[in-house]
Amino acid sequence: MFFPNEEKDSQATTKMSRRKMLAALGATGAMLAGNAIAPHVASADSDAGKGSGDDVVLRVNNVAELKAIPLGQLYDGLQVFVAGYNAAGDGGAKLVRYVAGSVKADNGGTVHKPVKNGRPRDKVDDMGRKPDRGDGAFEVVHSGVGDLRWFGVFGLNVNADDALDALVGDPAFYRVEGHSNLNFVRRHVYHRSDIEVDFHNFTVTTEGIELNTLDNPFGAVMFFQGVKNPAVTQTVTLSEDIPEYSDIYEVANSSMFEVDSWWHAQIKNNAAGSAQRELDYLVKVTEVFDATHIRLNYKSGWLLAKGRSITYTRVNPAFRCNVRNMNFVGIPVPPNGTSTRPFPTWDQIGSNPVAYEFAVECDASGIKATKVFWPVVMRRYNTHYVTERCQLMNPEERDWGGTGYMTQQINVLYGHVRDCNTSNARHLNDFTCAAYCMVENCHGDGDEYGPFVTHGQFEHDLSYIGNSGLLSFANSGTTWGDSAKRITVKKHIASRIVASKRLTDLTLEDCHAVVTYTKPGVKMANSGSIWVNMDGLQMRGCTAQEMITISKGSSRGKRKNIIDSCSFGMLAGYEIARPIRSGTTQVGYTPSNGELTIVNSEFTGVEDVNLGSINKLTLVNTWFKGVPGVGGTVKVGTREVVMLGGGLVDCCLLFTGAWDKVGDVNNAQGKPDQWVTIDGGAVFSGANPQGAYLKSVDPGNVITWKFGNCTSTAPDANMMHFGLQGGLHKLKAVGSHFAGGKYGVDVAFGGATYFYMASCVEEGVNRSMLPAESVTVKHVEGNLLLP
Repeated sequence: MFFPNEEKDSQATTKMSRRKMLAALGATGAMLAGNAIAPHVASADSDAGKGSGDDVVLRVNNVAELKAIPLGQLYDGLQVFVAGYNAAGDGGAKLVRYVAGSVKADNGGTVHKPVKNGRPRDKVDDMGRKPDRGDGAFEVVHSGVGDLRWFGVFGLNVNADDALDALVGDPAFYRVEGHSNLNFVRRHVYHRSDIEVDFHNFTVTTEGIELNTLDNPFGAVMFFQGVKNPAVTQTVTLSEDIPEYSDIYEVANSSMFEVDSWWHAQIKNNAAGSAQRELDYLVKVTEVFDATHIRLNYKSGWLLAKGRSITYTRVNPAFRCNVRNMNFVGIPVPPNGTSTRPFPTWDQIGSNPVAYEFAVECDASGIKATKVFWPVVMRRYNTHYVTERCQLMNPEERDWGGTGYMTQQINVLYGHVRDCNTSNARHLNDFTCAAYCMVENCHGDGDEYGPFVTHGQFEHDLSYIGNSGLLSFANSGTTWGDSAKRITVKKHIASRIVASKRLTDLTLEDCHAVVTYTKPGVKMANSGSIWVNMDGLQMRGCTAQEMITISKGSSRGKRKNIIDSCSFGMLAGYEIARPIRSGTTQVGYTPSNGELTIVNSEFTGVEDVNLGSINKLTLVNTWFKGVPGVGGTVKVGTREVVMLGGGLVDCCLLFTGAWDKVGDVNNAQGKPDQWVTIDGGAVFSGANPQGAYLKSVDPGNVITWKFGNCTSTAPDANMMHFGLQGGLHKLKAVGSHFAGGKYGVDVAFGGATYFYMASCVEEGVNRSMLPAESVTVKHVEGNLLLP
């Protein structure tokens, strides 16, 4: 930058007034010296009257010239405009001030020590300024925004670690900016608050980075960590239950707790699993009631029983440490494909950009990554945060536990993940012991590993809206608890939805499981299916191209199980509801011993499927449709079926006796009795391999049949409206309509069994198999028998 008519000295420094320097910076100050310099200098200029009225600011071309300013020109408070780091205009421009008493070390960017060029003045000058021997330092003038270019970092040829440490490590800075591609070779840990690092969408690499410690996803380029104080802690054994939804917690001595203080609250694990903890979060004290009760900023999602112990440990969190706008490229890690390390340092090679622990209001945005090993954004004990507009494509590893994630979030509260996407990753969003969080508009392709997952460590009150990719909830094993509660998913496209463990009050709305291929011609296993736990289950407007399977691993819910306005394609040999069979003692595969209502829905492509359990199934305007031209069979072990409207097309319900008639370790042996009600305008039509719409052949069956307002239309003379070919039966048909075909009755009635038909309309039905009328058999009088 050239300033005409300015006086020059022997060191080629230019003297310029602060006022003129400000005029020069006015248009380009943000470009030359960062957003902070101009405002700060303007403030200094307002004090010009204390000096000459037009104080002089020296100008140098680069840092080398700055450090070489002759001692004779140095004085405390001297301001120098440095036009570039290596050369004027290279982007490293800044304003510095000479501080005579500074003891700060030269860090190459915000602090520069003079080289003591020439001889100092031997007396006070005519402005009253004392001689200086060059023992001070030039310190950058700023208003809290630092630029990595101040350190001569303009690209990948100079590692940016020292510059980052100098700026982030200085509490006077609240923002650090990168304006070029950068390389880091160290894994940085910061214990501070109120800092934002913005890379302005430049590329960040880690060529030559030091080895991580073993099995450490927090060994990121930047790890912001609050400080836990183990010396300030207490443990209380609960003298009474803490109910679900409570935000009032028992403590041993409330004098330790202050309003607005932060604590790690952790309940002792359940004996069934080392990580089974319903409470394990970073929480804030919002009120102190008495000697043993406080209020926390968290409503418990689970009952915490009397006798359990909670440990509280004081934490000084990291607040508002934000990382933004980076294109991160990790480093290659040799492929493994096994469950063991191929060599000791294998999982210490890779890199990931950012991690947080004991952090509050720490956001990550605009981070686009590839070739990472551990998660792009790793979080533990975080609260009130946002992760947005982040991306992971083609990570280095995804089979090794914990690798290939866009974000993993452990023990987190009040998180919001939005507008993120992954390609061929392990997980986009992983929640482990999370509560009151939301995920929206996030999408994963190449999603066979499951973009959206929870471990089942007692997660609760999670919402997913407008996303796409495989869903898998509470599926990581008994170590964590296999448990979650009140998860709501709306408007979602998935290759699979797996929610069959101890998941209570699951809500699925407008969710669709679609058949997906891992590569051309190779179908993803079980894609197009939905597996759910029938414990407060509610589904509305959902579809599954290939199967819904229902199990029941928990009984915690208070609301009804309802499936409404859904459509499910069926696969031959699969189960709609899990039966008792070998292997069903495993959680997620156990029979459903509750009640379910299905409304305005349909099951299509039925060929051979099993309704292997459920105590009472109410079907309202719901249809089972067999494979066209082939027909299908639904084996029914449900204890009671009530069909109101809807009906069967090319399909048979084959009753096999109540699902628990044999019993197992989880279910006492019950009776084989089943009850069937057909009413509300239900309609049967078409053909099926069983030759009947409703059928019983097991000699051990005991079934009560009730036919009301229904219409059964057989396509030929051999089709049976009902086929009773074994067992004990009680049948009542009043007001029903049967057309064509025949009645298939090959059992005797008497004693406690009966056969009664009245007020029915029959059109050309073959009655030859009906038993002769008797005290317990009535089927002629009162019916309209048409030829």
